[in-house]
Amino acid sequence: MAAGSVSVAEVQTSFQKFAVHGDTKATGKEMNGKNFAKICKDCHIINGKNVTTTDVDIVFSKVKAKSARVITFEQFNQALTELAPKRFKGKSKEEALQQLYGLIVGKEPANAGVTKVAKAAAVDRLTDTTKYTGAHKERFDDSGKGKGKAGREDIPDNSGYVGAYKGSGSYDDKVKEA
Repeated sequence: MAAGSVSVAEVQTSFQKFAVHGDTKATGKEMNGKNFAKICKDCHIINGKNVTTTDVDIVFSKVKAKSARVITFEQFNQALTELAPKRFKGKSKEEALQQLYGLIVGKEPANAGVTKVAKAAAVDRLTDTTKYTGAHKERFDDSGKGKGKAGREDIPDNSGYVGAYKGSGSYDDKVKEA
């Protein structure tokens, strides 16, 4: 290999990171079509002119086995070998492949467009526990922290004291009379 070339082990590390992205059952040995498209997009192999998402999908279908839904690292290399001359026109196949490897090495899946917590005035107003009234007010303490189950249920007082009991004498006296 020429000077400044990228080792296949470095490319395989990036392959494994993208292969397990978004899939809890993935081992990192095989990559599905969605993650192959993601590695191509995140590493700027897809540039919209020479290589499009359609090209990537076609190459993925071409290198995978007929009934399979995933590709191995060897098949991934095959796919890159097919995409390299398209992406870097006018270069030799080996040179184009090395430049493609250079785009992939050291990259990790990006989490662009991940949902963020809303910071709107309406949401702040609705979640401000100091403005709650009625039964909802009872669910939070003075600091605004929820009371949990104690705030949701009427927990009976089993201490034995009867607050509304009126009468002369004790309970035992009433039981003896009856």
